[in-house]
Amino acid sequence: MLLIECPWCGPRAETEFSCGGEADIARPLDTDKLSDKEWGDYLFMRKNPRGVHREQWLHTQGCRRWFKAQRDTVSYEIQGYEEFERPLLAMDSNEAKAQDQAHEGKAS
Repeated sequence: MLLIECPWCGPRAETEFSCGGEADIARPLDTDKLSDKEWGDYLFMRKNPRGVHREQWLHTQGCRRWFKAQRDTVSYEIQGYEEFERPLLAMDSNEAKAQDQAHEGKAS
């Protein structure tokens, strides 16, 4: 079994994770202008190299956070981990109201 180190929870069994596939794939900006072939290539075509590969993983049975891992597809050895950019924090309702009032004051 592969031992994966979650950046937040530490080493865990592979069964706690879901692989999200190849990392660092940029979504096309104007998808309405893509041909069917271009859209299909974006959705389905992946490198699948023999050797070092960057993947995204979700800790589904733990903290439910995404991270990137660099893994050798021959030996399965994971060579490093990287967190995604920190997501935006959700505001509670009082903070949201205060922000709305501040924007209304600037618009007057």
